[in-house]
Amino acid sequence: MRLSRNIFIKLTLLGAILLAVLYCFQISNGYYSKFNSQNKQNVIVNENHSTTLGSNFKNQTYVNKFIKSLDNTKKSTDYNVWCIFTKITNNSPMKRKFRIFTDSLIKYTSVEITYHVITDNESRIIAEGIINNIILAYKKTIQVQYYDVHKLALQLEDIVSVMSPKFSSKPGTYYSDALFFLSLGLHRIASEQQKLAVMLDVDTKFRKDIKELFKEFDNFGPDALFGLAPELSPVYRHVLYLYRTQNPSTEFGEAYSSGGYPGYNSGVVLFNLERLRNSLEYDQIVSRDMVEHITTKYSFFRVC
Repeated sequence: MRLSRNIFIKLTLLGAILLAVLYCFQISNGYYSKFNSQNKQNVIVNENHSTTLGSNFKNQTYVNKFIKSLDNTKKSTDYNVWCIFTKITNNSPMKRKFRIFTDSLIKYTSVEITYHVITDNESRIIAEGIINNIILAYKKTIQVQYYDVHKLALQLEDIVSVMSPKFSSKPGTYYSDALFFLSLGLHRIASEQQKLAVMLDVDTKFRKDIKELFKEFDNFGPDALFGLAPELSPVYRHVLYLYRTQNPSTEFGEAYSSGGYPGYNSGVVLFNLERLRNSLEYDQIVSRDMVEHITTKYSFFRVC
């Protein structure tokens, strides 16, 4: 039974990260950062996978000075906050949720974070306007890095090609499928300087300092790679329907409160990036053979 539970944990690690990321794109997103006020515009922007800065900045020269400064010093932080903000228009409900997410992040934080936003060219313009206005309102300094989702999709092509046939709700375009699997390769996307990171759905609203969330890393065991909370909805009862029918006494898909294994919710995920980069076991878990073996054994099927 212990072996089965370990296998289920591997399955739900994959499934939870994928399903919640999938849900996030079909509903919406949001979150926040820290301070240090000296100048009029306390914004540090670091271009990772380029595009031009949004037109909402009043002082382009000032911002460019900070871009060079950050590139030269290569300043890193233990407080890395990641989110995905793509396919957004001015009328999208996600625009408002991203504003709430970012506002609450910046409002409550007491530590200096780096805000990592995975986006596309059109959505980035919207994200920049929201982030810049909130930073100016709170007079706080924040490091912001933007990543081009198309380039990341190509960078993680090996993971996408393995996961897409099993977990995509609407298999089809490579770009759409790739969005759901970026978190599985975050340790490859993030710079080597980043040791710890948190990725959040942008329909999240903070009520406390994000520093409190990062304290959860202190509770990691020596081999822990991720931190996730139990799934509170019955989603795994549905995706494991065939397996549960064939194994009526299984605890897989049952509520955590009753001693079951409900899977994990990936709306908030803590990553030990350093361990992930060095984990041969994790590489095996996301390999084509292992994914095929686990999904077949547990009759795991796509939702939606």
